Amino acid sequence: MILTTTNNIEGFKITDYKGIVTGVFMNEDKLAMGFSISKYIQSVQDSIDKVKEKAFQKLKDNAKQLGANAVVGIKVEIELTTSNYAMVSVTGTAVSVAA
Repeated sequence: MILTTTNNIEGFKITDYKGIVTGVFMNEDKLAMGFSISKYIQSVQDSIDKVKEKAFQKLKDNAKQLGANAVVGIKVEIELTTSNYAMVSVTGTAVSVAA
């Protein structure tokens, strides 16, 4: 599965547009608030990395269900809720490409 933030893929031709796909995931582990800002920042970064990978996996799974072999125009949104839950939303256009 080819994933890109651009609207085309160099060396490939888009043969069919399958539809818009998303992948959303929220970390259900609340981040601990402490007295160390550096530990808090590291905790946020680790949480976002974990959640981002799962959101991208959901995006790929949804694209495969549509019969796509690539997703173009990907946009990633990261949010830290007021309750300190990390949430990542990934959206793109599922397409079929050929070399």
